[in-house]
Amino acid sequence: MVPDTDDPEADRTPDPAVGHSGLGIDPKLLEILVCPLTKQPLRLEAEAGELVSEAAKLAFPIRQGVPIMLVDEARRTDTAFTDPVAEGAEALGAAKTKAGPDS
Repeated sequence: MVPDTDDPEADRTPDPAVGHSGLGIDPKLLEILVCPLTKQPLRLEAEAGELVSEAAKLAFPIRQGVPIMLVDEARRTDTAFTDPVAEGAEALGAAKTKAGPDS
């Protein structure tokens, strides 16, 4: 079959230098990368430029084609994330109420 010369995208093959989805990641690397915490597979979110671990509820950034697989650099993906300081203050208030007004 002869490619349609009017459509420049028709016979374009992916450039290995660009990598998957234009993020510069080698597709073979994506196949072997796992979450550093859970060792579970990661899901590529190309639009966000992240690798997501469903098990750990973390999204690891991709910078200049390099996945940053550090937990300290990851973004939490769970929407139920609460403020630990507020939780601690609430727990302290509940403990004082149970102990009585003299505590």
